[in-house]
Amino acid sequence: MSFRTVVISNQSKLNYKNRFLVVKQDNDEKYIHLSEIDTIIVDSIAVSISSYLLKELSDNKINIIFCDEKHNPFGELSSYYSSHNSSKKIQKQINWSKENKDLMWQNIIKNKIINQALMLHKIKSDKYELLLSYIEDVLASDKTNREGHAAKVYFNELFGKDFVRNDSDNINAALNYGYAILLSTVNKEVTSNGYLTQIGIHHKNEFNEFNLSCDLMEPFRIIIDNFVYFNQDRELNTQYKLDIINIFNNRYNYENKNYVLKDIIKMYVKNTLESIDNPKNYKEFSVYEG
Repeated sequence: MSFRTVVISNQSKLNYKNRFLVVKQDNDEKYIHLSEIDTIIVDSIAVSISSYLLKELSDNKINIIFCDEKHNPFGELSSYYSSHNSSKKIQKQINWSKENKDLMWQNIIKNKIINQALMLHKIKSDKYELLLSYIEDVLASDKTNREGHAAKVYFNELFGKDFVRNDSDNINAALNYGYAILLSTVNKEVTSNGYLTQIGIHHKNEFNEFNLSCDLMEPFRIIIDNFVYFNQDRELNTQYKLDIINIFNNRYNYENKNYVLKDIIKMYVKNTLESIDNPKNYKEFSVYEG
């Protein structure tokens, strides 16, 4: 099973040779077997990559994320055909009923608010019970926007009442970086299961290529929030980014067993996509660090 995240942060040439990723920097060459690699993050614009390597990475369902000159993720490689019956699944996806999508979104938002409440309980916030009270008020499709109300309370408790999401500060920069890695991880699993990232359950922005992944990542945002909360005084430098990336190798409880987060995301995405026609089969992910 693949488990490594490879970060390329210096001028390099990336090639393929006999099932190995070859990283050449000056006179030094490193070889990493493709079976070990889950994700490659190209964190430099001074990296050249052979087209043959890109083809092999795609064939092996290895996620590759590209960063810009400011070292922020801006794109990724995604294979067209990741499942033998993609056409069948995409047709099914197009025909998902509005009723089932609304019920599934209700499940996802309840799951998200539960995790936000657990985070507030962890930091001993007295708003923990207020968030819990929102859960039973979440209706199909979240018509009353409990998600928005919970988010306002939640972020104010974490980072203060003056905190504004998406301001230009270290906290938002770290959150955005973590969310981008999370989104890419979910994208990989959506395409591996044969579905389109563009057609969502709730998100439906015509300019968003990742509507479905944005839906599915919601219960996992808390894990990024948790890490940033306890590191909010740090500058978003290379080491901090590596620490965020390493979050995905932490272990959590899912379905009464202990798994690496990457594997939980894989199981969660598969279960949720298979449960949309029967939302009662949805299996939530509650934050519990093993």
